[in-house]
Amino acid sequence: MQPLAAQPTQARSSRRNFSFGAWKQGALWTFLTLYAILTLYPLFWLVLSSFKTNAEFFNSPFGLPASWQFSNYVTAWKSSKMGTAFLNSVIVSLVSLALTLFVSSLAAYVLARIKFRFKAIILTFFVIGMLIPIHSTLVPLFILMKQVGLLNSYWALILPYTAFALPTAIFVLTAYLASVPKEIEEAAYIDGTRLWGVFWRIMLPISLPALSTVIILSFLHFWNDFSFALVFISKSSLKTLPLSIANFADGYQTDYGLTLAAMTIAVIPTVAVYLAFQEQVMKGMTAGAVKG
Repeated sequence: MQPLAAQPTQARSSRRNFSFGAWKQGALWTFLTLYAILTLYPLFWLVLSSFKTNAEFFNSPFGLPASWQFSNYVTAWKSSKMGTAFLNSVIVSLVSLALTLFVSSLAAYVLARIKFRFKAIILTFFVIGMLIPIHSTLVPLFILMKQVGLLNSYWALILPYTAFALPTAIFVLTAYLASVPKEIEEAAYIDGTRLWGVFWRIMLPISLPALSTVIILSFLHFWNDFSFALVFISKSSLKTLPLSIANFADGYQTDYGLTLAAMTIAVIPTVAVYLAFQEQVMKGMTAGAVKG
């Protein structure tokens, strides 16, 4: 039995520990709240400013619009043919994404689950591809596209997009698939499942968190790319959204209301893709914390 004098000391110590833990948790939540506000405010400012006129944009950049200019969206959509550009961006992004996922998942499965000679060298080759500056390849790619007759076509964007997205995609998927226990594959082979069945029915569903990460990273790059589209596409009927948005600014003036309205329209698909796959990404990030 503890002395009576020790009990108040323990009570004071417990109160100090509780107050310190509460203060620490409160400080953490305050920091996270401020970080969330700082992160989301640019998006809020973009949407808010898209309803302003040019005069309001300069006179009251952080205030509410005096009159909400919904016509900015209609004018932006019609004046720069955003409907056609939006469709072109959807086609290029989705086809590039499908090719990236298909090729990278196959390559990652082979590199992560099958033993063969020179596997480490091949994986290193893909990792080195992540270090190549994309913009340094514009001139040789332009010459190549011109020689093979792919300029001013969807493939002029789809092929480079896929090629530059593959190193990162293969690296992410290989690292994830390598952590899957071998017993899962062995049980499938015992049940009579063949190689393709194991890949499509087991490994691909298991790697959904890593695939979601690849989808988000790749789609953001495809959708927002400006340099490749500017160099490889000159036909107005094939221009993507970044090129369409650039039409609102020239060397003399910029219509900020229309520009921000067009940017808001262009941001919607990227936010939708992130919200659709963020749960799988979070599962992939926390999966390693629960493995025993």
